[in-house]
Amino acid sequence: AYFLGKFEEGREGFDWIRIIEGGIFEFLQRMVLTDLKPQIFYKIKEDGEKYKRLNEWVYGELESVISPLGEGFCNKFRSYFEKSSDNINRRLLSASHFYATKWEFDIIERANPGGYEIGEIKRNLQSEQEKYYDLRGIQQLALYEKYRNFVDLCGQLRFQIRWSHIHRLPKTSVLGHMLIVAVLSYLFSLEINACRRRCINNYFNGLFHDLPEVLTRDIISPVKRSVEGLSELIKDYEREQMEKEIYGLLPEDCHAEMRMFTENEFTSAVTVNGKTVETGSDEISSSYNKDEYNPRDGEIIEAADHLAAFIEAYMAIENGMKARELVDAKNTLYNRYSQKTVAGIKFGEIYADFE
Repeated sequence: AYFLGKFEEGREGFDWIRIIEGGIFEFLQRMVLTDLKPQIFYKIKEDGEKYKRLNEWVYGELESVISPLGEGFCNKFRSYFEKSSDNINRRLLSASHFYATKWEFDIIERANPGGYEIGEIKRNLQSEQEKYYDLRGIQQLALYEKYRNFVDLCGQLRFQIRWSHIHRLPKTSVLGHMLIVAVLSYLFSLEINACRRRCINNYFNGLFHDLPEVLTRDIISPVKRSVEGLSELIKDYEREQMEKEIYGLLPEDCHAEMRMFTENEFTSAVTVNGKTVETGSDEISSSYNKDEYNPRDGEIIEAADHLAAFIEAYMAIENGMKARELVDAKNTLYNRYSQKTVAGIKFGEIYADFE
């Protein structure tokens, strides 16, 4: 959605906030409907009344989870599925779902070209793709291999497993972790009444913060801290490889933004008179919480990253995985945040809910 959206930013009706929130709403919906076969889901979607009843049931399942986010968030969630307008933001999300499905299918087809229903699925996907040729991003993906390679590299993170040296359930991909960090960062931004650009930056900063790991793999924190200067060496190598392997796959006007999201991902910063100025989240809230300053909260991204890691360790331990590394990670993060406030958010209260 980020890649496709960069080609449509000037189009009438385009809105990054609607795309971000629509993606979150659809993610929550599909979490509840995860066991529903896609063909059945799309068949239900064609029947307006049945789809409405299905979404009412989905909301009932999620209400206790999302209600603490406020009445406004809940109302937007329900409204999103009640309306079926085919605007540019929904089309971008729909096209993103399609392209991800096609990317997965291409892998399956290469492994099993003569498999059951492969031919039929391929024809259906080709027919579906024609619906999105009005989107410039889809056109660019069809025309330029380098853009397809960028999507392919991002997709590889789906197969990179976090904590891969530890037996852990449920397993978490780097890609899934990045999405959780992005969602948490966005929700925290709403909590502190961040301006639109701050919300957008924090979401995509969270979404791409671990992108360099497609080049270096998931190097755990204890290894980074094991030798003095190793963390800085790894960071320098990541920058070098991003310049060599990643930035050239993106449109040039995306380079500066992607550097911001991946190179100093845990640094809070604003733009003043055309120059990037490092600052703190508290200062952003008090003095720079306006779109014109292009603010982003590296501190919130880092706290969301640590919270996601804590939840991963917590869930594994709850599922019977008692590896020392998991217990140490859980305890270390709990102690670090038990009394900590970041950007006005009392993380100690969040961590206390897990005890």
